[in-house]
Amino acid sequence: MKAIGFKKSLPITEQDSFIEFEIAKPIPGAQDLLVKIKAVSVNPVDFKIRQNSAVDKILETPKIIGWDAVGIVEAVGEKVSLFKVGDEVFYAGDITRQGSNAEYQIIDERIVGKKPSRLSDAQTAAMPLTALTAWEILFDRMHISDKDKGKSILIIGGAGGVGSVAIQVAKKLAGLQVITTASRPESVEWCKKQGADFVVNHRNLLEEVRNAGFQQVDFIVDFVDVNQYWNAFVELIKPQGRIGSISDPAEPVNLRQLKGKSVSFHWELMFTRAMFQTEDMIGQHHILNKIAELLDDGTLKTTLNETLKGFTAEHFKQAHQMLESGSAIGKIVIEY
Repeated sequence: MKAIGFKKSLPITEQDSFIEFEIAKPIPGAQDLLVKIKAVSVNPVDFKIRQNSAVDKILETPKIIGWDAVGIVEAVGEKVSLFKVGDEVFYAGDITRQGSNAEYQIIDERIVGKKPSRLSDAQTAAMPLTALTAWEILFDRMHISDKDKGKSILIIGGAGGVGSVAIQVAKKLAGLQVITTASRPESVEWCKKQGADFVVNHRNLLEEVRNAGFQQVDFIVDFVDVNQYWNAFVELIKPQGRIGSISDPAEPVNLRQLKGKSVSFHWELMFTRAMFQTEDMIGQHHILNKIAELLDDGTLKTTLNETLKGFTAEHFKQAHQMLESGSAIGKIVIEY
């Protein structure tokens, strides 16, 4: 099969930052599906791993990354019970295994969902990683529930991939008042389209949130940089509030500053369940199936914003350049 990967961590502008190559089609294990991939999307985790996994070495076999895919089940392992050959599926994958930037991929059935029937392949490929992340941080980590309806949430990075879904989930499923950050006219407009009640400029966060009418907020989720906004979070969070983050802080986070208010802090990494084969690993299967239902009935909408047609190294370079610029809105998908 054809795959696209890299042997060395290079700037995306370099010729060999992505290369096309042939590799044997993988064979599914007992609980795996073999999926023929039809479309993938790119996420910040992709370029972070590309930049850092082969800095001082040249890999013998190119590394295949990619953690979002939609495709058709071509073969199943002997213990598979959730899917059959011919099923259309979508998933975000497992960071410890070969990625989705290939014609075929093997994936554990417990982290796979049935593709939404009303969405195209490109519309679907945009959703798994970001929807799982948004769902897990709000419901599994921060334990937001029906009793929190009407409370306020501040979302840092509303126009990004995760932020775009988190706005929808927080507004439509959790019933929260949503304040989110954006600074450019086009990103402000995008956040409003996702359902944000208030869009504030992250460059003066404390003042902007208070000018929007909120002295403090019940929940804060950070999808950008917890260090950059930490002091504002400490000021803005209500006593007994909850803060969640997916970012990779360069400096330690001073949790002691939250003690006086009895505020809780929650990390979210979507790959945790698969990495550690947790007892509730199948939870991602159930979440993805629920997301598919909500996409099909129109409660949630795809965050696809750009589609590149053709499985080529050049398209992956283009997508990574757009992501690395920090100005991408919504999701970028590569359709095979």
